[in-house]
Amino acid sequence: MTTRSVLITGGAKRLGKAMTERFAEAGWHVIIHCNSSRDAADELAAELPSAEVVQCDLSDPDAAVAMIHDLAASQADWRCLINNASIFKADEVTGLDPATNHRNMIVNAVSPALMAQAYLANARSTGGRRVIQFTDQKLENLNPDFFSYTMSKAATDVAAKMLAMVYAGEDRVYTLAPGAILPSHDQSQAEAERSHTLNLLERRTDASEIADAALFLAEGPLASGQSIFVDSGQHLLNQDRDVIYLEREGASQ
Repeated sequence: MTTRSVLITGGAKRLGKAMTERFAEAGWHVIIHCNSSRDAADELAAELPSAEVVQCDLSDPDAAVAMIHDLAASQADWRCLINNASIFKADEVTGLDPATNHRNMIVNAVSPALMAQAYLANARSTGGRRVIQFTDQKLENLNPDFFSYTMSKAATDVAAKMLAMVYAGEDRVYTLAPGAILPSHDQSQAEAERSHTLNLLERRTDASEIADAALFLAEGPLASGQSIFVDSGQHLLNQDRDVIYLEREGASQ
């Protein structure tokens, strides 16, 4: 039998690494995408029973699409594409930075959409194909911080919903929306420990929960177009700042 393949962008570190390990544990052949983390990707691949590494800068959409075409030719049963890689650069709602906006939009929205299109047009699979686009809980719990990042994730969310209207049978498109899980931006570990409990359950969401949700979407029966939030209820709140700043404001009081 041909082993099922999954491509996980940004698969060598952070949430991507957790998903890589979870899919490998479930018997998948994991294609670990990286940009600047080649050493970490090679080291991780060497630890897994079936894995390979591909390197591509997703700020170059043409290169991203070419990577998909190359993999479509080499993978006999490419069941899932997970667009996890993203950048999280800050700019202000009162002062959009054009360079920051452009990079956020290309890496977080444009390349993932083009990669999904190329995958669904070219990949071979014996059991249906799945696209999982990473968004963010803050789309339901808006705050004015990280303006261009949030714009890019909103674009990703809408693009995924539109793709799901076309691919709603054997092939399916989903979104997966994490909350605050790992230290980000300029956070210290101690700040993350405090800020990441600012959710309904008052607990830290673990990276393994994202990995389990991604595997469920890849293997499970959900209809196309559905979203899963993995955030301990954070998206159900109404937080007027990113939790990075809420924690700092609270600590200063």
